[in-house]
Amino acid sequence: MPHIIVEYTDNIREEARIAELLHKMNQVLISRGDVFPIGGIRSRAIELHDYVVADGKHDDAFVHTCLKIGAGRSVEDKKSTCDELFDVMTSHFSAIYEKRYLALSLELIEFSEAGTYKLNNIHTRYKK
Repeated sequence: MPHIIVEYTDNIREEARIAELLHKMNQVLISRGDVFPIGGIRSRAIELHDYVVADGKHDDAFVHTCLKIGAGRSVEDKKSTCDELFDVMTSHFSAIYEKRYLALSLELIEFSEAGTYKLNNIHTRYKK
């Protein structure tokens, strides 16, 4: 952990540069290596084809990001991380936001370790 999941509407596919966004978001988490182990970072995007925004009468778009983390980080670490991730999102989509209707959102989900199962040897590369 952490995992970043970006959902975005297909009507912004051409200009959204989603792969670039994922790299920028990963860099935020990597820069906080004392809070989030680098080997646990995952980011992915899901392009949405079936959706309705507002009344569904317009070509509105949205990008919703979910940051999933395990419990144990301080309130300050969670807030500053989410603030920085949302700043990355708003900056990344600023040109699109200026020319069309677009909703941006970020959600933090924190869960306990009970009920989660993990096997990951990627961490060993970063512990050397």
